[in-house]
Amino acid sequence: MMAKHWQRWLGKGFRILVGFSFTGIAVLNVLGLAHSEIVQRLDHLIYDVRLRTTAAQVELDPRIIIVDIDENSLSQVGRWPWSRDVLSQLVVELTDHLQAAVVGFDVVFAEPQSSDAAQALSEAAALNPALKPALDKIQPALAQAFDRDSQFAQTIASRPVVLGYYLNQNAQATYGALPPVLFKRAQLGSLALDSTQWQGYGGNIPVLQKKAGGGFFNPMIDEDGTVRSIPLVAQYQDGYYQSLALATLRRALGNPQVIPVFPEGVPDDYGAVELLALRSDQVSLDIPVERGLISRVNFRGKGGPSGGAYQYVSAADVLGGKFKPEQFEGRIVLVGTTAPGLLDLRSTPVNPAYPGVEVHANVLSSMLDGDYKLKPEFSQGLVLVSVLVVGLTLSLLMPILNPVWSLVTALVVLSGAIAVNFALYFQASLVLPVAVVLLLVLAIFMFDVAYGYLAESRSKRQMVNLFGEYVAPELVTEMAADPSRYSMEGESRELTVLFSDVRGFTSISESLEPNELREYINEYLTTMSEIIRAHRGTLDKYIGDAIMAFWGAPVSDVDHATLATQAAVAMQEEAIKLNARFKARNWPTFSIGVGVNTGVMRVGDMGSKIRRAYTVMGDAVNLGSRLEGITKTYGAGVIVGPQTRQAVASWVFQELDAVRVKGKLEPVAIYAPVAVKAGMTATEQARLDQWHALLTAFRAQEWDKAEQILQQLVDEHGDSTLYTLYRDRIQHFRSNPPGSHWDGVTTFDTK
Repeated sequence: MMAKHWQRWLGKGFRILVGFSFTGIAVLNVLGLAHSEIVQRLDHLIYDVRLRTTAAQVELDPRIIIVDIDENSLSQVGRWPWSRDVLSQLVVELTDHLQAAVVGFDVVFAEPQSSDAAQALSEAAALNPALKPALDKIQPALAQAFDRDSQFAQTIASRPVVLGYYLNQNAQATYGALPPVLFKRAQLGSLALDSTQWQGYGGNIPVLQKKAGGGFFNPMIDEDGTVRSIPLVAQYQDGYYQSLALATLRRALGNPQVIPVFPEGVPDDYGAVELLALRSDQVSLDIPVERGLISRVNFRGKGGPSGGAYQYVSAADVLGGKFKPEQFEGRIVLVGTTAPGLLDLRSTPVNPAYPGVEVHANVLSSMLDGDYKLKPEFSQGLVLVSVLVVGLTLSLLMPILNPVWSLVTALVVLSGAIAVNFALYFQASLVLPVAVVLLLVLAIFMFDVAYGYLAESRSKRQMVNLFGEYVAPELVTEMAADPSRYSMEGESRELTVLFSDVRGFTSISESLEPNELREYINEYLTTMSEIIRAHRGTLDKYIGDAIMAFWGAPVSDVDHATLATQAAVAMQEEAIKLNARFKARNWPTFSIGVGVNTGVMRVGDMGSKIRRAYTVMGDAVNLGSRLEGITKTYGAGVIVGPQTRQAVASWVFQELDAVRVKGKLEPVAIYAPVAVKAGMTATEQARLDQWHALLTAFRAQEWDKAEQILQQLVDEHGDSTLYTLYRDRIQHFRSNPPGSHWDGVTTFDTK
């Protein structure tokens, strides 16, 4: 048994080696030695899909309220930034009257507020120097009275307020003041601590920051510009500082101590912590974090006032005293903005314009609920094992499976990887990369499919060579996809046949040199054959300048009559363009007649022991040839038989005559295609109605009436071969009445 399996693998070494190579590349990617943006973007995409699934199941979190500096507030209070006395009023209303547990500002007060009174005194002294001594005496008192920054500072000093600020990577762009550090680097002793590191900051003015807590509001922005996580603690110089969400939560809980907890048994330089522990006599709260002290944002809802996750209230309504204490008492309040002009909208997986303040609200909800999505430290090892198992197994298995089982195996592995990954996410809140495994499966599968295709191309070429003797090459590929459906055995089927011929080709050939004639006929046949192939026709044969083709075999097509008719009309249209090219080369122009007929025919591999061909035979085929032969008589470019006319419902046809062709006793009606029904004009329809009225009068032997209608057609549309033919017939039958037994059928004795 084992020997049998080894024999199956014999000769598959190249395919196995390529599979191992794909696995090696995937391993390097997992180890961080071969970064791939495609892998990273696919992981982001999968993560975002899962996140949107949970975000759709949104419930209002009553513990957090967002005071929104919205368009309504800007309209009522004035443009931003507001005066510090307005902000003082807002803080007093939220804390003293409405009894909010804490107020966190997702804004930074980076500049002092200028005093309009001091400015007015300076301008007055400049205009009237005599007043300057008196003004100088009262200026200190006025400056103190109108020092809105100090007044705002006193307001927030005795109230639970946290001010936001931001960190940056530009040491030269540092201003304002920082809040006290969470802890210093020296306090960690020999322990390393992985965290985001920053070179500068944009803080609040010192007079404000000294009186309140503070937290940075920087999110983590991924390479695709999307916010998916935030750092809870970040390093600046030798200090570690807390985020706005963490600072706000701690202030609401009475400022418990923050203790980084490292995994047991790891070396001092490991760096990553398991969690941040909030500890006090009343508080014991654990906050799991990823490497870098980062927390993923567990987005709830689509964000914004209509998102449903958080209650948004307009800052103007708070200032207007429109709320009662029971609506805010004990709640965490975040002050931010959704006004587009204030530029605090973020691109997130759930919304490309997500309010920045709600990002912090989501983090607060996760910390309060203990609901986190984490990429664990063991994720790299788990993904590495998955890559090795999947890659090596498929590399050995795929080469010995047939295409169907290869596809089934790939789908099973892909589905399994996705199912396990999603289960770990939803059941265990674990975020594990899966893109590298999925891409590895696809790479191995696609390579084996491509290799198998190339390896089988020789046999397919043999098939083309075999069937190409009988079937148009453009249909062989379609047949090769499922050879069991096709057979060269003869059978009777309803098909449509087309014959075309160049009128007067003998005189054309006599006017050209042999090389010119060869180019002439080659270009003509190539052009017409391409039209037939473009309409899915099977080229049967060339007979000099004549072409025979048919539709509906070997590849069945219910629209065979329509396709053949469209091809015939297209051949006439292309003949006009081809004549223009021939005329430019001083070659004679040509005209062609095309006959199309539908009916039951015998189709299959026919011929002698010396030469065989895949062709059609039968009365319906013969009629198609006869129709082509009489096109010149009626001055028609295309003539179709009655079954073709009946099968092509999308076209309008003009009945030309009822004929009895050579070799057939029964008469048949013959038709010329006029136009597609949808594009038929009123003029064309009127002309067609007149013609059919002429035919009715002609067959009723009403010669005068028929001649009168015919003359109207000539006057309105000009003379033609068809009109001349019927004018001559009317004159003949007027002089030689056909008698009452006449059936109106024209008999042709020649082919």
